[in-house]
Amino acid sequence: MRYRTILVADDADIRTITLNRPERRNAMTPEMQVELIAAMDEAAMSNCRVVVFRATGDAFCSGLDLAALQTMNDKTAADHRGDTQRIATLFRTLYELPKPTIAAVHGAAIAGGTGLATICDFTLAVPSARFGYTETRIGFVPALVSAFLALQIGDKRSRGLLLTGRIFDADEAYRLGLVNEVVQPDALDERVRALAQVLAANSPESLAATKRLLATQNRAWLDAAITQALDANAKARETADFREGIAAFLEKRKPVWSK
Repeated sequence: MRYRTILVADDADIRTITLNRPERRNAMTPEMQVELIAAMDEAAMSNCRVVVFRATGDAFCSGLDLAALQTMNDKTAADHRGDTQRIATLFRTLYELPKPTIAAVHGAAIAGGTGLATICDFTLAVPSARFGYTETRIGFVPALVSAFLALQIGDKRSRGLLLTGRIFDADEAYRLGLVNEVVQPDALDERVRALAQVLAANSPESLAATKRLLATQNRAWLDAAITQALDANAKARETADFREGIAAFLEKRKPVWSK
């Protein structure tokens, strides 16, 4: 497949998928989501041993692209459902990828970008990296990421991040368990490669079996959580707060909520 929004490269046993929309701070579009899913499917069928996620420019992924936001209020319920299902497929594909995954995070990884960065098996981040589940600030519901977040850090901590929508740094992400290591910028590439080489030296069949076991142990819970998330997301997109949140964000003003 030919890609327009990402780069895919192999170096020995390591495949690197790079988000490549630096002029938009690697904000997600439907096209990028489809390409990421396709690239992961290709990686699953390939001979690579490890998949690394990176990004060009000064951000890892700043969330949903502004152009996509601008069309939100014009979409039908079916359109919204399709958008949500695509994001669910993206996160589920990443979570269940049979190859070990590493995210090398610099700059901002916000909303869906936080999900992409932290659902990887290993997340390495520079001190200046920033994270946040900011959906509630603009009338969204952080539905899909909530399922994976609760698995990672538990209910109480998840509530704190999801309800406040606050931005937090790499050190706090490390303390919460969302980041495995905080690495200085000039050492990030070397540390990612060293970790990838450790993983690549292990039995590929054992790695795949271990990942399959871990995914299977959580499958019933995730199936139910994602089904609920899809419904919550669809309902949220029909609300006045959703429309106002998008309008306020685009107009760069504070939202005026309905209640």
